[in-house]
Amino acid sequence: MQLTIAPLEPRHWEAVREIYRQGIAGGNATFETDPGDWETWDAAHLAECRFVAELDGRIVGWAALSQVSRRYVYRGVAEVSIYVADGARGRGVGSALLAAVIAESERLGFWTLQGGIFPENTASRALVRKHGFREVGVRERIGEMNGVWRDVVLVERRSKVVEGG
Repeated sequence: MQLTIAPLEPRHWEAVREIYRQGIAGGNATFETDPGDWETWDAAHLAECRFVAELDGRIVGWAALSQVSRRYVYRGVAEVSIYVADGARGRGVGSALLAAVIAESERLGFWTLQGGIFPENTASRALVRKHGFREVGVRERIGEMNGVWRDVVLVERRSKVVEGG
């Protein structure tokens, strides 16, 4: 098994879109219902800190950061997204992607990474805990999905190397 992490580029979009579609279809990754097109995805994510995971030459995961606010005070805070293809879960892909995002985000001066995870997504909750995230609370019934109101667990990781963290 050869796992490599590389910068996510526009040429990876079809694979990224399919992995995102799988996450949407699983029902425990996002409130989104459609991965959309490259332009929409690109505009929603920071140009920095985008990665793909390749396993034996095939893209099996992606990670990216999104801006949480345009306010200057939050310039070092970003929301992290990680998606792993159905057939590649449980093989260290998510962990490798998250480690790359953390390292690069700190190099770029981000002091806090945050995320929102459905409570039922125990694999994602374990993954972020492994990488130093803590659960800061639950937003109860924050969004409706397929006629069901869902909770979201808020997680954050404060950098120990970037000032502000």
